[in-house]
Amino acid sequence: MQPERASLDSGGPFAHTAVAYGSDSGFLALVQPLIAGALREGRRILVVTGERGLDLIGDAFGADARLIDRHLAERWYTHPTRTLAAFHDYVRQRERPLVVGEPVWSGWTERQAREWIRYESVLNAAFAGVPAGLCCLYDETLALDHVLRTHPAELTGAGVRRSDHYVPPERFALPGDDLPLPDPPPSAVVTDFTLEELGRLRALVTDHARRAGMRRDLVASLVLSASEMAANSVEHGAGHGRATIWAADGEIVCEIADSGGGDLDVPLPGYLPPEPGSPRGYGLWISRQLCDLVQLRGVDGELRVRLHMTLG
Repeated sequence: MQPERASLDSGGPFAHTAVAYGSDSGFLALVQPLIAGALREGRRILVVTGERGLDLIGDAFGADARLIDRHLAERWYTHPTRTLAAFHDYVRQRERPLVVGEPVWSGWTERQAREWIRYESVLNAAFAGVPAGLCCLYDETLALDHVLRTHPAELTGAGVRRSDHYVPPERFALPGDDLPLPDPPPSAVVTDFTLEELGRLRALVTDHARRAGMRRDLVASLVLSASEMAANSVEHGAGHGRATIWAADGEIVCEIADSGGGDLDVPLPGYLPPEPGSPRGYGLWISRQLCDLVQLRGVDGELRVRLHMTLG
């Protein structure tokens, strides 16, 4: 992957900046002036960080801290696409807001970390053209290699500088993104479906998930996601498709294959909310919020959408 200059957000009103700190004093030296400036301008401010960071901000601003919307990172950064939707709601409902956020990188699995890295890149497309500032805090001891590839700018003690390593979201990729999905296990249940058989497909997914011990609310989410993907195959693809369902490693996987889907020509599919009034694009957007992971591959005229949902 070759470093590139900004494209979607180049020169635009949305500022996405990485802020690395190494101590409490370093944290305040970088964050306090940002918040103080926004308070003077009467802007709304959202801060999402750890308990220690919230305490530091509360002590630094005293009575003015009540003017800052504050949330604990462990409760905010729970799911990449749902977090993206929450930021989307906050930013688009306020005038020139400042958001200071610190994702919880420690304790995530490799698969989770990959999706959060992708989320950080998608932010540049989700808010391109929106007058808002998003500063992402990082403990510099974590040595997160992706930071300067997902943020167009970096704030240091010397000021803001552009990142020479930034990759625009429509070109951003992680190692392995272009590899084929692994084959389902021999025990997987495979069934073809048409428009008239969507009800049978929903019943099959429901039965498989319940027998595997999935929580009832998660069953409903998986069934809705599978139904949305299958309906897309029928309505916008070849008019039929193939579903493959199996259980592995504490989760249910449901793959919807559409022989008429072909290669994806939409950038960042399902990561960006549909435009208001759009009749299409809601299926993947909803599925990415409901499922733990959604994988897409378009190969040789076939689109495969793989939905992952933990059992509980």
